[in-house]
Amino acid sequence: MARTTPLSDIRNIGIIAHVDAGKTTTTERILYYTGRKHTIIDIHDTKDLKTSTTTDYLEQEQKRGITIQSAAVSAFWRDKKINLIDTPGHVDFTIEVNRSLRVLDGAVVVFDGVAGVEPQSETNWRLADNYGVPRICYVNKMDRSGANFLRCVDMIKKRLGARPLPVQIPIGSEDNFKGMVDLVEMKALVWESDDKDADWKVLDVTPDLAAKLHITVPSDVKLLGSVAQFRTELVDTCLEQDDEAMEAFLTHGTMPTADILRACLRKGTLNSAFTPVLCGSSYKNKGVQQVLDAVVDYLPAPTDVPSIKTVDADGHPIGERKTSDDEPFSALAFKVINDIYGALTFIRVYSGVLTKGASVMNSTRGKREKIGRMVEMFAKEANPVEEARAGDIIALVSLADTETGDTLCDAAHEVVLERMRFPEPVISVSVKSKVKAEQEKFGTALGKMVRADPSLHLETDRETGQTILRGMGELHLEVTLDRMRTEFGVEGVMGEPQVAYRETITKKITEQYIHKKQTGGSGQFAEVWIVFEPLERSTGFQFVDETVGGSVPREFVPSVEKGLKVQKEDGVLAHYPTVDFKATLIDGSFHDVDSNAMTFEIAAKAAFREGIRKAAPILLEPVMKVETVTPGDYLGDVIGDINRRRGSVQDQLERGTNIAVVAIVPLSEMFGYIGQLRGMTSGRASYTMEFSHYEPVPRNVADEVIAEVAKAKAALTA
Repeated sequence: MARTTPLSDIRNIGIIAHVDAGKTTTTERILYYTGRKHTIIDIHDTKDLKTSTTTDYLEQEQKRGITIQSAAVSAFWRDKKINLIDTPGHVDFTIEVNRSLRVLDGAVVVFDGVAGVEPQSETNWRLADNYGVPRICYVNKMDRSGANFLRCVDMIKKRLGARPLPVQIPIGSEDNFKGMVDLVEMKALVWESDDKDADWKVLDVTPDLAAKLHITVPSDVKLLGSVAQFRTELVDTCLEQDDEAMEAFLTHGTMPTADILRACLRKGTLNSAFTPVLCGSSYKNKGVQQVLDAVVDYLPAPTDVPSIKTVDADGHPIGERKTSDDEPFSALAFKVINDIYGALTFIRVYSGVLTKGASVMNSTRGKREKIGRMVEMFAKEANPVEEARAGDIIALVSLADTETGDTLCDAAHEVVLERMRFPEPVISVSVKSKVKAEQEKFGTALGKMVRADPSLHLETDRETGQTILRGMGELHLEVTLDRMRTEFGVEGVMGEPQVAYRETITKKITEQYIHKKQTGGSGQFAEVWIVFEPLERSTGFQFVDETVGGSVPREFVPSVEKGLKVQKEDGVLAHYPTVDFKATLIDGSFHDVDSNAMTFEIAAKAAFREGIRKAAPILLEPVMKVETVTPGDYLGDVIGDINRRRGSVQDQLERGTNIAVVAIVPLSEMFGYIGQLRGMTSGRASYTMEFSHYEPVPRNVADEVIAEVAKAKAALTA
């Protein structure tokens, strides 16, 4: 079957933003204006669960009015196929943005015109930087009270370190937002009404434009009076991308045409020289078609982005796979969801062609997968397809062994594609089935949820036998259990949230341990000398073998490393994992008959237990970056409360008419914060929180934590 859409006509893009900036509302309008939908559903109409927006179809999303799971849809605009992923804005679901950005070629970053750059906007921007994703900015909600386009552009520059380039400026604001000036065409686009089918008038940009359109607010009038200045900035910045046009302009005063400007804007966006900024109001149906034009004009096709890197077993780049149908097949699985159709594995095809019935290799796990049903997803609808080609994003039904981040490829041309990086969970709860008889069903459902979400970790407490679920935040864990109820028909009970403490060491020591046992017959013997030393925060664990002369035979060195890796998960202070240290095996001895892999593993474990106690171990706690947005009247109360929670205020920023207090606060002090915050601000403040780093726990707090763990352990053994 021949390719139906040329590669250069495909746009794989994501819509990313802070929670409540208007991503899903914008997506709804995009689907309406591209003809994929004939009605528009607004988020505030979904809370009764009788209807849903296209991409927020989960019950949990409708109830909370937020996006939880990224959803893929596709549409056509100006004969270009746009594969679009609507991503969550809540920090607990950053994993969804992470894995979406990994496989997307471009992004539309939506900003609230009132609040500007918010915490999750920063997180998402950094993720896009990490994956080298070109993007355009869309300042939404220009109709809201307090909206300020220039302040938002300034925040993009200062808080994100970006180079924003306005290609539009708004005409009016708040209730009098009428449209925008297109600086490329130098035309004013003015809407007569807020109706979804309302057309816009195209007017010339003249000095009396503000008066003609009854724009009276001084700041809005001043902005329209600066059109020439913004146009000059646009032309000058664009000409940096085209030497020929620059020379014609400087030598002959030849003004670049709109087509030349668009070509320069595209080039500059693709190489991240700058980021075009548009404006509008998705809710009032103004500016969405222009965003679609910008997606087509400025964001990359799969052929415009660098080829994906192939890596070795350690993740080091060793080559690349070009985006072409003629290359061998390769694809990255970036998401697994549990659906009415079974497990759906979303893949981005990077090269070659995949056909139904094919047998492919999961090169990450060394297992073969048979391709059964292939579907193109339109949110929750699955439309069967017979083949997928380079640049396509599709879902495969019921793959047996493929998980998020795995590579699927042609078995005759095996490669492993560059993997994704996932955040470590910082909060844990014990979970169990509400109905005892359904424990097995509950365990199966939990396993499927963890398989679908790499930011969830599941483990069993060695001493209590409890099932421990770790995640990114309280909401993340709550939603996981709630989804098990709706998707698998099994209810769970959650214990009190627990902080994921860690342990580390603060001084260097050398430990010798001899494991010797004689019980008749062959005995057990192993001697190890290990140097333990602290490392920088977030370094993890390093093992080095510096033995010489065969003092520890080569075949037993991996057993020493294995023993340390196992034992470091059970710290000496309060049984938390030990991190950020280096263990160097410097010497040892063995017995020809009594030494084996097991004896060296036992010796390493014992050396860890003995040595770490002498290396001044300390407790580490996860510290969160907290941003609390509050009216100025309550600022003193909010800061006082943060200080009481062992927090330190880092900054205070304007957020429209409110003030954002940025602070670093230990996670253990943040439980129940929302209730306290609402109480002291009459329900007018809100906050967001994301993991920042680990740092040492103050001695008095550490003693309490260690005592509590010891008490809980004693209660279990009593």
